Amino acid sequence: MALIEIKVPSPGESITEVTISRWLKKDGEYVFKDEEVLEIDSDKATLTVSAEQGGALKQSAKDGDVVKVGSSVGKIDTEAKAPAGKKEEVKVSAEAKTESKAQAPEKKVLPKGEDLGGASLSATPLAKKIIEENKLTQKISGSGSNGKITKDDVLKAMTKGFGGEKGFGGTRDEEKVKMTPLRKKLAQRLVAVKNQTAMLTTFNEVDMSKIMELRAKYNPQIEKQFGTKLGFMSFFTKAVCEALQLFPSVNAMIDGEEIVYHKFCDVGIAVSAPKGLLVPIVRNAEMLLLAGIELKIKELALKARDNKLSIEEMTGGTFTITNGGVFGSLMSTPIINPPQVAILGMHNVVERPMAINGKVEIRPMMYVALSYDHRIIDGRESVGFLVKVKEMCENPSRMLFGGKSPEEILLGL
Repeated sequence: MALIEIKVPSPGESITEVTISRWLKKDGEYVFKDEEVLEIDSDKATLTVSAEQGGALKQSAKDGDVVKVGSSVGKIDTEAKAPAGKKEEVKVSAEAKTESKAQAPEKKVLPKGEDLGGASLSATPLAKKIIEENKLTQKISGSGSNGKITKDDVLKAMTKGFGGEKGFGGTRDEEKVKMTPLRKKLAQRLVAVKNQTAMLTTFNEVDMSKIMELRAKYNPQIEKQFGTKLGFMSFFTKAVCEALQLFPSVNAMIDGEEIVYHKFCDVGIAVSAPKGLLVPIVRNAEMLLLAGIELKIKELALKARDNKLSIEEMTGGTFTITNGGVFGSLMSTPIINPPQVAILGMHNVVERPMAINGKVEIRPMMYVALSYDHRIIDGRESVGFLVKVKEMCENPSRMLFGGKSPEEILLGL
């Protein structure tokens, strides 16, 4: 019998132990070379471990076990023979999957239920995202065209609650679930931020009319040329990059008794993943145009959803943007992501009456919040930075001229 050990890889520097999240293959099951066999959780990321050779799997650790990096958690009997027909079946399945991906865009698989399951589900992309993240399987009535479920329908149903949910209500039962390493690390970092920084938050509001007009005008062309649509995040990321050049302390960090000023913009985009909050980084975002930013954000978000982000893709950011508006948040105070010293919070777009040139008009408005470390960012800089982001989002042409209008450039102002 020729046995190959399955050893725990190192997820990153300073990590000495991990938790076995789950085995993807059963004990005794035949696995093929390079096939993923288990997931491991660390305080930084979730990684998968693949089989080095084909053979029968023999597990020596269970789901939930805490194991040392480099230790053996199982073995593969390479002399075992593959079940008849399985190799061909896997090969055909892989080819079909590849062909399917080439022909059509990837679609999310939603949890199946009596009312939301399978192809019968008709919902907007944002509604599907909320349904998937909250693992909803209950009946939700759609108010959109042809009965399509919208984001508001899902949020309204969640607010009212789902009566008769199996295992909930009518009892005094409780359930204890062990915190994942990622959740424990996140909790420690959030508490440390509150204790170790002088965090303040300043607010403003942005008229989203111009951005919405640009999206409506150019999204068909952008989608045809780049395979994606422009979201609000790309506009705010571009505006942030321009504003950071005018207010370098917002893009800095404290290193002992020194302040490190970054000459680049590595912007972290906070995304909600199955394992918790993750912040993948868009490197040198200042060098990208809107479509490039959108494509990178899409790539990182898909990796986060599938737990495929690497440690390198989540470390080294200089500034973070979080968007609670996708979940319906009207206003919040985001928490700084250390060692960064500032974070921008976006929120829900709501039509509100505004005084425009002495007249009342209905405009799509968004509240924005900047939380910052008052140790190195003064109030003047924090307010000025947020005002500059507001100006560029309300007049996107300013993003091309370092936050100034074309007229100001011509006048030398």
